[in-house]
Amino acid sequence: MTNSQFRYAHHPNDVKRYTTKELREHFLIPELFKKNEINLTYTMYDRFIAGGAYPVDKALKLETIDDLKSENFLDRRELGIINVGGKGKVTVDGEVYELANKEALYVGRGKKEVIFETSAGEQPYFYLNSAPAHKAYPTKRVGKEDAEVVELGDAKSANKRILNKLIVNSIVETCQLQMGMTELVEGNVWNTMPPHTHTRRMEVYFYFDLEDGQTISHFMGQPDETRHIFLQNHQAVISPEWSIHAGAGTSNYTFIWGMAGENLDYGDMDKVAPHELK
Repeated sequence: MTNSQFRYAHHPNDVKRYTTKELREHFLIPELFKKNEINLTYTMYDRFIAGGAYPVDKALKLETIDDLKSENFLDRRELGIINVGGKGKVTVDGEVYELANKEALYVGRGKKEVIFETSAGEQPYFYLNSAPAHKAYPTKRVGKEDAEVVELGDAKSANKRILNKLIVNSIVETCQLQMGMTELVEGNVWNTMPPHTHTRRMEVYFYFDLEDGQTISHFMGQPDETRHIFLQNHQAVISPEWSIHAGAGTSNYTFIWGMAGENLDYGDMDKVAPHELK
């Protein structure tokens, strides 16, 4: 079963007046993983889709959704998959790809059938990102050993973290989709600090590996008009192109960043100094 919901884009002046409830209704994606379901959120920010596939005791086929008006989900799209659970497998037009924890798969435009299944008695959680594509690129599996790894931050600032670039143009050919994973070192809580914006691209953050009973405060909004949303494990938040995207947790965690938009330049960002935030 493939389910979907729709989210409009928002003007920053409107967001300034949103209540906590309205912020959460428009930007929080609270339930990505439901037993034996694929759940997708289609946003008008670069027509980006974020979602999750959670096969427990049956295989799940990625079906098209009404908003796409296409025979197959990938007729005009590309897809990025990162497994954040136990070992699982993804079958793309008959070819099987095994994905262990924190491994990725890129699926190019034009593929007809994508099926998600468990493997070896383990329980996978497949996190999904998708964006429109103008060209068909080959399907490619990306293990953690294939990632570009960058160490950022320091313990003094409570933001020591390890960034893993997985689906980026230096590793995988894509049209506009980019995905990676950042792991906070134990004892550190801040991500993407100092923050930035990039009006050429939108972004979605997905948080996981958070201990039970803990929470993350995700900061968004224009640098001089910030807002926050509290998130739990396995929740995601939509970040408009005009918004900062940073977070702090009550313990360490891991998050996946997914982007689409004007270019594939990972370093294209407009940095904001911490003392400039309001």
